[in-house]
Amino acid sequence: MLACWFGVDRSTITQAVNEVQPLLAERGGTISIGVRLRTLAKVIAHISASGKTGIIDGTEIRVRRPAAGRKDRDTFNSGKNKQNALKTMVVTDGDCRMLFCSPTQHGSCADITHARQLGLVSLLEGGPAAEILADAGYQGLGAQTGGRVVTPPHRKFKKNAPDWYEAMYECRRKARSSRRIRVEHGIAHRKNWRTLARHLGRREHVSDTVQAVAGLLSHQQTADLIPGQQV
Repeated sequence: MLACWFGVDRSTITQAVNEVQPLLAERGGTISIGVRLRTLAKVIAHISASGKTGIIDGTEIRVRRPAAGRKDRDTFNSGKNKQNALKTMVVTDGDCRMLFCSPTQHGSCADITHARQLGLVSLLEGGPAAEILADAGYQGLGAQTGGRVVTPPHRKFKKNAPDWYEAMYECRRKARSSRRIRVEHGIAHRKNWRTLARHLGRREHVSDTVQAVAGLLSHQQTADLIPGQQV
């Protein structure tokens, strides 16, 4: 369609997209006009300085099944959703604003392993005082980061739990979920882009696509907060 509009060949548009996409991926998350956070370290520093709570979660993108005989074929299998996928970690604030989106990892990689590979533990351990909310997939990071990563407590009674414990556990679960729902909204806004609902292109380009979309979404969210600004 773009090729028809501009009167050029389709390959010309494809080449232009391939050149622009990595540039958009490097933009990072916009927190104000002209101010962007390009690395996870800067995001953690921003959360600490602003006194806000960060929220992290992993999300998966369906991709085409790798060809038979490929050595790493099984690494794309997601045990969570039983499909071929790539995984990324998203960081938002309490206002659902996108702050960071990581490069992709194979779908078989656990959320907590991905967070460690991104250096989240080393950034928080003995670092700035920041509160990061996470789900049960990140249990264990709290002890490694001095309590900066807050995860749901382990359930003490798995069978025949007293009524008072069930009521307390349910109350705490709902309170935590009402705070963490912001990151789910942020992920949902990002997946409104069709290419992230199910990626049918080359898997090698997914990281750039994911980070480019996150950067554009972050810029749009910031512009919407400022009267008179348009994306």
